[in-house]
Amino acid sequence: MNLLTIVLPLLFNTIALQPDTTGLKNANDGPYVLYKKGQIEVRNIVLENGIRKAGIQTFPASAKAGLPLKVQFSAHPKWDFIVKLQPVLKNEPAEFKQPDRIIALSDIEGEFEAFRNLLLANKVMDEQYNWIFGKGHLVICGDLFDRGKEVTATLWLLYKLEQDAKSKGGYLHTILGNHDIMNLSGDLRYVEPKYFENANLMGLDYKELYSPDTELGNWLRSKNLIEKIGDNLCLHAGVAPVINTLKMSLAEINNRCRPYYDQAKKRESFTDTVARKFFDGTRSSLFWYRGYFVEPKATEAEVDQTLSLYKVKRIIVGHTITATNVGFYYNGKVLGIDVNQHKGKHEGARYENKRWYKINTTGSKELLVPAL
Repeated sequence: MNLLTIVLPLLFNTIALQPDTTGLKNANDGPYVLYKKGQIEVRNIVLENGIRKAGIQTFPASAKAGLPLKVQFSAHPKWDFIVKLQPVLKNEPAEFKQPDRIIALSDIEGEFEAFRNLLLANKVMDEQYNWIFGKGHLVICGDLFDRGKEVTATLWLLYKLEQDAKSKGGYLHTILGNHDIMNLSGDLRYVEPKYFENANLMGLDYKELYSPDTELGNWLRSKNLIEKIGDNLCLHAGVAPVINTLKMSLAEINNRCRPYYDQAKKRESFTDTVARKFFDGTRSSLFWYRGYFVEPKATEAEVDQTLSLYKVKRIIVGHTITATNVGFYYNGKVLGIDVNQHKGKHEGARYENKRWYKINTTGSKELLVPAL
């Protein structure tokens, strides 16, 4: 570990102080990386002797590649981890070959501890946050933001594991959900209140934390709404029948939608009527649709149309909690993986040896059905 890694979280200019009255398990927050006037600003909140200190560090833009940052937990120092900035962020591909192993999760919504426990129990990473899933693929089907109290740490862990996975021949897919798009477009109805307070303590507006002029903001905007991973079509909510009629490739869908991530709150004003369909709430949005689980439900023939169009065997979605998740629907053609993380149900789906299993934080697995 180099000197910069050691000192980075410790030496910064304090810009605000606040007694810790939050009652939170983790009184720290950040880092937030902003790009201003050719420089890199790193802002943090750290707890020291009962005082929350908001600080700022500045680096030249040339220092970005590999710049180490520390994510800290005031109540669990052993959870701290280092993440290095990626030199360049590129938009994700839309299609991938079939991996031998997949773990699919959704709707983490800032529940870092549960997410960490799932990854540890299922040997995706070790206690030092190193990727140990080999050539396996970890798929996150949307909703990183809102409700939970550790959104920032969750984002940075995904950012870190994304790099580690590639170096080991694996892959981490972060697909955006409705709460992610809401935060990018300024719909902040469900944001955990601590984040407004933290932004204010750092001298920022909440919307600045994930703007296009930030590292995490850029990283999120590089992500897709829908991906094909071998035999699986992965997205947050589902594919409405009207989307089938457009007969667009996955790359076309993602490229058409990406410019509108920031504008989703104003979808009625979209001049691109095709793009509007992908943002049109529960009627047809890839990240809002509930038609696999809630009336009026899609017919099995309509699900078959989606499978045929994209040449897959199943659709994997989160977004809608049902009592039978994690589980298959439509004769194995839809796999629902959303569970109520906030109420202690921490589960996901695992594919290996051509079978699908339900997994949890104990590391046990339960066969769902043979893969079709």
